[in-house]
Amino acid sequence: MAQSTNERQGPADVLDLIKAYARQETVEPLQGMGRWVGMGLAGSVLLMLGGISLTLAMLRVLQEETGSTFTGNLSWAPYLLTLVAALAITGLLVWRITKRSL
Repeated sequence: MAQSTNERQGPADVLDLIKAYARQETVEPLQGMGRWVGMGLAGSVLLMLGGISLTLAMLRVLQEETGSTFTGNLSWAPYLLTLVAALAITGLLVWRITKRSL
């Protein structure tokens, strides 16, 4: 009785099986990780640009809209207040990062 093609396992079939397994276990997870890293980088860049814009906006509001409050000897105060606010927000963001792995 002759063997059917489904039962025959030649070296070419084993090699194809090994290639498919390697692709499944290495290439596909790397592609998923690439998307994950890309989205993270895009989000980081946008968050950084927004943070810089809001920090500069806060500084300009403190300098221009507070009248004579921060003039003379207190001209450094808007810079200090802006720095403290930026550090507080950065600390809050770092504190809330909880995901440790992919």
